[in-house]
Amino acid sequence: MAMNKYLDRLFERRPELRSCAGEIEQVVATLHQCFQSGHRAYFCGNGGSAADADHWAGELLKGFYSKRCLSAEDRQRLPSTMGEQLQGGLPAIPLTGFIALRTAVANDIIAELEFAQLVWALGQKGDVLVALSTSGNARNVIAAAEVARARGMSVIGLSGRVGGELQKVADICVRTPSDATHEIQEHHLAIYHAVSLTLEDAFFPAG
Repeated sequence: MAMNKYLDRLFERRPELRSCAGEIEQVVATLHQCFQSGHRAYFCGNGGSAADADHWAGELLKGFYSKRCLSAEDRQRLPSTMGEQLQGGLPAIPLTGFIALRTAVANDIIAELEFAQLVWALGQKGDVLVALSTSGNARNVIAAAEVARARGMSVIGLSGRVGGELQKVADICVRTPSDATHEIQEHHLAIYHAVSLTLEDAFFPAG
């Protein structure tokens, strides 16, 4: 997809991210293709990156900047008040939930396979895994990426300057220009907000 006002604004506010412009555009294009073809995106990370994974999915599942009103056809299939209140969403699933499953994997198998088990059970060819790791070396995130590739899924990675192991297993790896965890997380937030706004405009142009 071509550059747009949200990415332009991102690079105005965060000029240091211009070095990642090509990869960020690829993230937009990959997620757009995923959703347009009826597939799903899954998000994972640890600590602050887990919060970001959940946050990013939330921006896609309901209205972010716009209300995303349902179509007249969809509203007719629902009770009147519900049809007016529900909003359009994109199928974005944060793997940071599933507490019962993840603790069972940690107890019965091995903790670093918690996200990998979910990707193996839920992921399908054509889906996308979005893997966030500030170091690029989180073992459970890398394992999930490896399983996603085995499933025929695309892998999007967001990390810091070094990229770690994540850049080796991701189809696209956005390596932001910092080595400090808090700065990397600030970059990730700015990036996924711009990406989410771009996708919202593409799929819900009438708001």
